[in-house]
Amino acid sequence: MRMRSFNDIVNNRKQCRNFVAKELNGDDLEKILEVALKSPRISSETDFHFIIVDDNFQLSKLSDCNDIDSYILKDVAVAIVVVGNSLNNEFWIEDTSMAAVTMLYMAEQLGIGTYWVQVRKRGYYDGANSTEIIRGVLEIPEEYDVLCILGIGYAKEPGTVSEECTKWENVHLNSFHLMKIVSIGA
Repeated sequence: MRMRSFNDIVNNRKQCRNFVAKELNGDDLEKILEVALKSPRISSETDFHFIIVDDNFQLSKLSDCNDIDSYILKDVAVAIVVVGNSLNNEFWIEDTSMAAVTMLYMAEQLGIGTYWVQVRKRGYYDGANSTEIIRGVLEIPEEYDVLCILGIGYAKEPGTVSEECTKWENVHLNSFHLMKIVSIGA
């Protein structure tokens, strides 16, 4: 595998909505999980867990956890459910987010597509809660909450990040000045 620069990975990583029906290489999945386990965290505790789902029946159930975008999970090779202990770790959202992002970047390094399905504070318009739906499907204990589900598989087409995403007007120097574009290093 050719090592790509971090800049190349960031500039080419994009949410993948269309996956090829192909099994994920076990070594690649292990690499993705390993970087997550080593990811930066605020808490000294490792109070996050990853539930790997590769069973089509379970993926089908997970694909029905919200009415926005979870349908994408029906076509992925693997879903990684990112879970944190919300009772014992006040930083569970930050810690699980950092772990999830490292998995996204490692997957891109390996040429694997990803899709982040937001679970926390999501559900159905009728009030059904995504976390409670997933808790029932995967038997997750009450003290754990679900941040997201990462759909992982081989993308049908490569992605690129639009330059429109690079909004330098969102960068401020020394204070929050609206309508002032900052030139860093000037």
